[in-house]
Amino acid sequence: MHKIQFLPLLVFYFLSSGLLAQTVGRNLAFLPEYQEQLPFFQELITGGKYEEPSSLIQGDPYYHTRQFESGSLTINEITYPGVPLLYDIFRDQILTFHPLFNQKTLIKPEKVDRFVMGDGAAFARMEGNESFGKDGSGFYKVIAEGDYWAVSKPYKTAKALREMSRYDEVYVEKETFFLWKGGAFFPISKGKEAIALLGLNKAEAKRKLRAEQLNFKQNPEGYLQLLVHLTPSQP
Repeated sequence: MHKIQFLPLLVFYFLSSGLLAQTVGRNLAFLPEYQEQLPFFQELITGGKYEEPSSLIQGDPYYHTRQFESGSLTINEITYPGVPLLYDIFRDQILTFHPLFNQKTLIKPEKVDRFVMGDGAAFARMEGNESFGKDGSGFYKVIAEGDYWAVSKPYKTAKALREMSRYDEVYVEKETFFLWKGGAFFPISKGKEAIALLGLNKAEAKRKLRAEQLNFKQNPEGYLQLLVHLTPSQP
């Protein structure tokens, strides 16, 4: 893995490189607001040292990649881009690279409203699904936003290996899909459940899904995205 170099303060890296988006960096008139947020952002890199995954489990516990990639964090409606991020979906932990100790560091989940990974996938912290066994830190992948949101929870579990191997277990990736509205989560395991919940005309919805060659089992994200966009907004 390439070594990532930081200035002593992570946010100074953003400012000097011109990467700070939204209110910071593009317009120096907002500099006082940025400086106000500086201590708050510094607090994010004090979440503790990340415990490396077990070497007895085959594979890795991360979403998308095991390498740090440039992502972004949103805290108090301010977006900080250019942040090296990893997302451990086995333990539901967000990681960055500590600028002083040169090590993987946990980011406190309760401080983060939203983050975007290197592949462009956006995750938002959402409450109301605590009964779901894999709710973890409460981060859900946002697939589509509308009157209802389509979201999912990608996660990994560890499955025992029966054959002789240097590993005891192997990581298995899974994903559960939901429609969300007003703090309520509705699990979706079949396409017809989404059509019924959204109150769409069944024949019309299926016609448009066929036209786009979308099948829930083969492409649940595309399927739910189209249905959410078909749903009229409620006043």
